[in-house]
Amino acid sequence: QVQLVESGGGLVQAGESLRLSCTASGNIFSINVMGWYRQAPGKQRDLVALITSSGSTTYVDSVKGRFTISRDKASNTVYLQMNSLKPEDTAVYYCNAETIYAYWGQGTQVTVSS
Repeated sequence: QVQLVESGGGLVQAGESLRLSCTASGNIFSINVMGWYRQAPGKQRDLVALITSSGSTTYVDSVKGRFTISRDKASNTVYLQMNSLKPEDTAVYYCNAETIYAYWGQGTQVTVSS
C-alpha cells in the first residue's frame, strides 16, 4: 500500500506560479513512476507530467516549458512547479504513484483567473 498526500493548490491570477507537493508513505520502494494528472469539470483525468525512479521526466505538450516535475528522495516528495499559469490550467490536480497498482492522492484544486 502507498499513501499520497497532496498540498499546494489555490487561486491565482494568470501568469502567476504555484507549487504542488505530494508526499508518499507506505511501501514507497515499490514505486516505479510518480506523476501529476488533472481533471477539469466535465472532462476526463489527463496526464500532466511523470517522473520515473531513474529521474526521467515526461510532460504533456500544453505544459512544456511552464511546468517542472521534480522529486526529493529524502522526503519521498514529488513537486510540480507551475509557472506562467493560464486559465485553462484550472483543474483538480491529482498525484499518482505506480507500482503493480495505481495509487491516487485526494486531489488539490488549482484555479487560475484571467
